Amino acid sequence: MYNVFKLDGSVAKSIELPSIFSMQVNLPVIRRAVVAEMSARLQPQGHYILAGMQTTAAYYGAMSSYRTGRHMGIAIRPREKLGGGTQGKVKRIPSAVKGKRAHPHMIEKRLAEQINKKEYQKAIASAIAATRREAVGSGRSFPLILSDDVEKIAKTKELMAVLKKLGMQGYIDASRNPSIRKGLRRSSRVRIYKKSLLFIFSKGAPAIKAARNIPGADACDIYSLTANMLAGGGNPGRITVWSESAINGVESAIKNYNVKR
Repeated sequence: MYNVFKLDGSVAKSIELPSIFSMQVNLPVIRRAVVAEMSARLQPQGHYILAGMQTTAAYYGAMSSYRTGRHMGIAIRPREKLGGGTQGKVKRIPSAVKGKRAHPHMIEKRLAEQINKKEYQKAIASAIAATRREAVGSGRSFPLILSDDVEKIAKTKELMAVLKKLGMQGYIDASRNPSIRKGLRRSSRVRIYKKSLLFIFSKGAPAIKAARNIPGADACDIYSLTANMLAGGGNPGRITVWSESAINGVESAIKNYNVKR
């Protein structure tokens, strides 16, 4: 039995978790689903088919042909056709300046790792089961279940006040100081926040927008769960906060899960 907490931190009632939380955690299937999700976001890279080829350079045929290049002490390569019968620089070939690439990207390559729909649903179920655990040192059991009143919260500061009453402030503070890495431009910097809590509510709940403004936190409705949210990088066991309606509807919602491509 798991307690359902009110917004003031007191216990409203106790419920039994759905059977999905009692499943055996299948780590290889979870990681396979995470790889399938990440590869589905990759964009195929191609190249311009005429890159390096838009020039007058050409190969010359027989030894006696005009501007052949033979017996002149220069390599027989495609050269620019200049005025007056002279030959210009070597073009077109990969070893030439501004020539085409030797091994360009081909858009025909399949980048996405495929996964069956049922296998993906099993991975989500297994990742949900992995969120059931005891927090070391605090004596609190996860997942944390809140009453449906939490779904009506529309402001981040109000949701933060609720988490503080529930003793969850430490999980928020752990992700407040981001690590800084360089961006694409020389002067740009990107803030990387440590992942903290995952909030799962009913569809259309105002609390989703309030929760996703918390540093390091993710928020979604019960129909938008992904393997990467539950097990980022293939590491299951994320701390989750559920509303009572969301946790009661998880077994019916899992039938609709599939990799978004």
